[in-house]
Amino acid sequence: MAEDEVQRYKRYVEVIVRFTAEGHMFPKEVIWEDGRHFVIDRIIEARRAASLKVGGTGMRYLCQIGAHRTYLYFEDPAWFVEQKIVKI
Repeated sequence: MAEDEVQRYKRYVEVIVRFTAEGHMFPKEVIWEDGRHFVIDRIIEARRAASLKVGGTGMRYLCQIGAHRTYLYFEDPAWFVEQKIVKI
């Protein structure tokens, strides 16, 4: 599948977050609009960054969810992912 066959959208999602005593936050699960829960196995990287594909800026978390890596953004006060839609 060629990259031009994939359209990306900003999809706001619910996130379960753990806060440390120092106030740092770590996303633990993403909850999709249909109620499915995706457990974040590992945070690979966390830094301030912009989403160049769908717009928006904030804290960007590179997350390992099962065999997949995806970016999860915290754009205060909401969380979003870059949802992929395949053009047919």
